[in-house]
Amino acid sequence: MPSSTPDPLLVQLGSHRWLVPLLADLAAHRGARFVELIHRLALPRDSLTRTLEAAATIGWIARNPGHGHPLRPEYILTEAGEAAAARAAMIAAAQGAVGLPPGAATRWGLPLVAGIGAGHDRFNALSRLLAPATPRALSQGLAALGKHGLVQRDVLDGRPPTSRYGLTGSGRLLAEACL
Repeated sequence: MPSSTPDPLLVQLGSHRWLVPLLADLAAHRGARFVELIHRLALPRDSLTRTLEAAATIGWIARNPGHGHPLRPEYILTEAGEAAAARAAMIAAAQGAVGLPPGAATRWGLPLVAGIGAGHDRFNALSRLLAPATPRALSQGLAALGKHGLVQRDVLDGRPPTSRYGLTGSGRLLAEACL
């Protein structure tokens, strides 16, 4: 029987497009300055600022209190951020292995892959699993995952026609990292 609740950590990791690459980078380098993050992640300043603010609001990162100039802060992982960063590093490695560029997933992309991997293969089952997500957000997420070759849609002949979603080989690899 598939789980009826989404993984809250996975939903939080998917809440911002650049959280997974940011946390994976901070874990790999044991912290970093703002400019270093811009160059390594190839992000615009505004995107990085929003992602850092989101991670700080969740409680995953903090400014290093004993390092750097106030205008050139260094960011480090908190204790809560260490667990999230370990999971983000696994997901980032799987994304790299399947050829998915960093930040390519939509907000609901990772929870959708995990949900399909857990056995939720119908749209309504995914909608119930990811209850705060709108149907439009789910259909856009499924379309984006299909475009990247992670999810396949099978239309079953019948009255009315029904659709089932399944993971490709690349999608299964990413789902294993998400679980």
